[in-house]
Amino acid sequence: MKKNLQTAFSTRQYMISRDFEIYYYNDHSLSRVDIHDHDYYEFYMFLEGNVSMQTGNNVHPLKYGDIILIPPHQMHRAIIHNHDLPYRRFVFWISRDFFTYLHDLSPDYTYIMEYSKNSNVFVFHVEEMPFNSLQSMVLRLIEEMKTERFGRTAHISICVQDLVLMMNRMIYEKNHPSSQHEESSLYQNLLIYIEEHLDEPLTLEQLARQFYVSKYHISHIFKDNFGLSVHQYIIKKRLAACREAIMSNVSISEVYLNYGFGDYSSFYRAFKKEYGISPKDFQAIQLRNLERNKGRHILQ
Repeated sequence: MKKNLQTAFSTRQYMISRDFEIYYYNDHSLSRVDIHDHDYYEFYMFLEGNVSMQTGNNVHPLKYGDIILIPPHQMHRAIIHNHDLPYRRFVFWISRDFFTYLHDLSPDYTYIMEYSKNSNVFVFHVEEMPFNSLQSMVLRLIEEMKTERFGRTAHISICVQDLVLMMNRMIYEKNHPSSQHEESSLYQNLLIYIEEHLDEPLTLEQLARQFYVSKYHISHIFKDNFGLSVHQYIIKKRLAACREAIMSNVSISEVYLNYGFGDYSSFYRAFKKEYGISPKDFQAIQLRNLERNKGRHILQ
């Protein structure tokens, strides 16, 4: 791999660029990275090393071909088990605004993000040959960013969209080995209905009555697409809504009541299980980050 495409590792956890940033890291004896979160999407493509990725309370041993998606405000860290081995990976950051821009172009660009958010699955494995092709696309993008050739900006835009779309295609096809066109309309309508009624009682039986299908059919759709029961999916959506509300400085006592949690203890247990941190500790981290960002803007 061309040495001039590598980047010296930095512990910086905020974006400088507006839309995206991409890096190739190759480190030895890297110091410990504390668990953290950030307000953008991170695609982490693992190449080499004896490393695990912690997301929330889960720890995933990594192997060549693994793609890890870290959504905004998901607590995570890389755990290096052997500092004597080379630790190589690509890191690709996408801002939330750029995510919205891509989603407006086509939902195909953001399938992985939506799937990960709904299923709580962050690690995806790609076989060697397609992963090698993906690696070539990343290197082409990094190389183009380091040139001053005619058409550089246009080519970078094409490379970024190609890379994002290819990752989504690989994971979608892995999750959908056979076509399920007949279920797509019902599936989309179920997701929309749940999203719009998170603050109301939602049960499998109620959804079955609403859409005039059997509850077993609905269960089948959710299991196939997310590996979750309908109840688990609704809890995850409610927790995500609560997290966004906490980030908007809504009081915790108001948040959990607004999104269908009958008491604080059940909300506390569900939130900590999902995100690996208590609601109050999460709120404290967001407040510290906000103050730190304010201080950085003042210095600038």
